Amino acid sequence: MTGMKSMLMIVALAGVAAAQDPAAAARDTAIALDRIVAIVGDQAITQSDMQERFLALQQSPTFQPPQNEAELRVIMSEVINQLIDEEILVQKARQLSIEIADAVLAPQVDQQMRQIRSRFSSDAEFRAELSKAGLGAPEEYRRFLMDNMRRGELQRRVMDKMKSEGKIPPVNVRESEVEEAFNRARGSLPRRPATVTFRQIVIAPKPNASARETARQRAESLLAEIRAGADFERVARRESADSSSRELGGDLGWNRRGVMVQQFENWMFGLRPGNLSPVFETVHGFHILRVDRVQPGEVKSRHILVRPVIDSADVVRARAEADSAARLWASGVSFDTLARRHHDYGSGEETAILNPVPVDSGLPESYQRGFQGKVAGDMAVFPIATPTGLPKFVVAQLLTRDEGGEYTLKDLRERVRAQLVEEGSYRRYLDALRKEMFVTIRLDGPPDGAGGAAHRH
Repeated sequence: MTGMKSMLMIVALAGVAAAQDPAAAARDTAIALDRIVAIVGDQAITQSDMQERFLALQQSPTFQPPQNEAELRVIMSEVINQLIDEEILVQKARQLSIEIADAVLAPQVDQQMRQIRSRFSSDAEFRAELSKAGLGAPEEYRRFLMDNMRRGELQRRVMDKMKSEGKIPPVNVRESEVEEAFNRARGSLPRRPATVTFRQIVIAPKPNASARETARQRAESLLAEIRAGADFERVARRESADSSSRELGGDLGWNRRGVMVQQFENWMFGLRPGNLSPVFETVHGFHILRVDRVQPGEVKSRHILVRPVIDSADVVRARAEADSAARLWASGVSFDTLARRHHDYGSGEETAILNPVPVDSGLPESYQRGFQGKVAGDMAVFPIATPTGLPKFVVAQLLTRDEGGEYTLKDLRERVRAQLVEEGSYRRYLDALRKEMFVTIRLDGPPDGAGGAAHRH
């Protein structure tokens, strides 16, 4: 008992230091006090393992420091049981022949190493701080990160495998348990964000007749050039207005139905390999299409896009069209009628956003500005930016606006229930694994590990 109390007090003091200076805490608590506190199968869990996990817990914003030895004992009991669960799953992964190669983990480990290194002004400072914290050289620290990440991934894969095989059936959760879990978490929950739902008509500027005819004639001249022997890919690199495919010689890759606008798909799936389309028009402009290869359900093709010039007068005309649509909508003309007449369906713009969207994190700035000061039922007309550099105009009606606030049990009931079901199912599976393995806990005893009670689970 004396050994346990000493260990707890040392860890608690280390935790206070860690909150102020984690690196210094790790350095100052690297004391020769290690001993075995649990055994799982053929693997030992040591006092330093517990200390390391306890220090990590203290970095959590929701961590509540223990106020006395009894509270500290509860936390340390939870820590050791968590470490035991993890080791059980790692050993289960070995039984199931689940392995994870270094190459799979290396990108994440390297990214984490870069993030940590970026906090220091030089390699020398980085190495010095690692050494002071008792973490060794960067190469040793990288191996430490790799081992930890591998253990975490092994645990996840075991659970995923068991779940997919139906070996982790769901448990029943009572409503009282859901309420209790919600009340426990209520103090640490973030605020519910403000959200909106809305309907919209998106109006794109359209080229005038003269610009359309000029673009059509240019496309016809390019088609004639290709038919006379010019290389399609070279012409595409020189002339196509499609920035995503131009440098690839117009290559669109393999595509299935439902990806392109309808007029484009009609030609793409109607041509034989090697054939050229005539010049045809979509909402994007005038196209020349060549099909390269065909396989069941997919077509590999190239195209050249000639986009009509849209000038400032066309933009002004689009804004006037948006204002007119808004007035008609407000006067009682149906949304569906106006959408069919004005909405930019060809570019894939949505008309109804009925799932609540967080205002601050889910809406583009142009929508945030357009909806500012609006309440449910209000209409707004505002411009939005596009990749072409020309604006489109949105005519929108707010359907709902929720200003957010504190989460209630009603908001989170099903999410809390699902989490409790998952936790309970995993707990039952882990308890069953504990019965299959040799597990002892040796918390009572002097720091050197001599004597002490062994608790068989």
